[in-house]
Amino acid sequence: MRTSIEAWRDAGTFFDFRGRRVFFRREGRGEALLLVHGYPTSSWDWSAIWPSLTARFDVIAPDMLGFGESDKPRGHRYTIAEQAELHVALLAHLGVTRFHALVHDYGVTVGQELLARERDGCGDGLRSMAFLNGGLFPETHRARPIQRLLASRLGPLVARLSSERTFSRSLAGVFGPKTQPSAEDLHAFWRLASKNDGMRALAGLIGYMRERKQHRERWVSALLESTLPIVVINGALDPVSGAHMVARLLELRPQTKVVRLDVGHYPQVEAPDEVLASYLAFVTPLMAEAA
Repeated sequence: MRTSIEAWRDAGTFFDFRGRRVFFRREGRGEALLLVHGYPTSSWDWSAIWPSLTARFDVIAPDMLGFGESDKPRGHRYTIAEQAELHVALLAHLGVTRFHALVHDYGVTVGQELLARERDGCGDGLRSMAFLNGGLFPETHRARPIQRLLASRLGPLVARLSSERTFSRSLAGVFGPKTQPSAEDLHAFWRLASKNDGMRALAGLIGYMRERKQHRERWVSALLESTLPIVVINGALDPVSGAHMVARLLELRPQTKVVRLDVGHYPQVEAPDEVLASYLAFVTPLMAEAA
């Protein structure tokens, strides 16, 4: 059963990142596991698999700048590089030097930047990477109509006019037909996204779609050249980055381990048990090798 957003918030805390308050949760013992959420949601996305993960790992899950409970500074220029640096700073703040990563959606691009930093010799201690649905390749990302509007010059106006109804309808559209979110979950997603003028922040954060094109060479080459253990757990019914994205991945990196699930864009919400089983099947042998 998913915990309420109030209980999730109360179990977390904040740290300072460049003068901004960033919310995060940390729980469990064992090897460190960093969870990186997607757009337009927050770390609460992981709540359905949180208890099982914290029984096995030291799990760390922040809300990135502009999302959830973290600060949403007006007029801020959000970048993927800054969000990656936020995670690196949080790990340093917590004294974590080696970690696994499980990433989703917007967090997939943050994960690619972490791979690029590792390739560049930054020494951030990344041990493995597990990707859920996300835009690994800008040429396969099928943006939703609301995303294209938010990314346009009309974005700030569209953001201000957004309602819970339009937000919920758009979000439900990326879930699988048989794994639709409950009304309660949609309301919680809306509350977290809209908190503290959050709709305005989403118009700024959508710049990640442009960044994916601008930095394609860096982020795609980091994925293709990485020698770290990598798995992709993909909701194949996702209209944004489902089966068509996996086809492109296997064309460019045929050795990639892929797990396909009959769900949409949010596998960790739609099929938490299957995501957990798939992730543990990937990471447990790595942990045994390191023991």
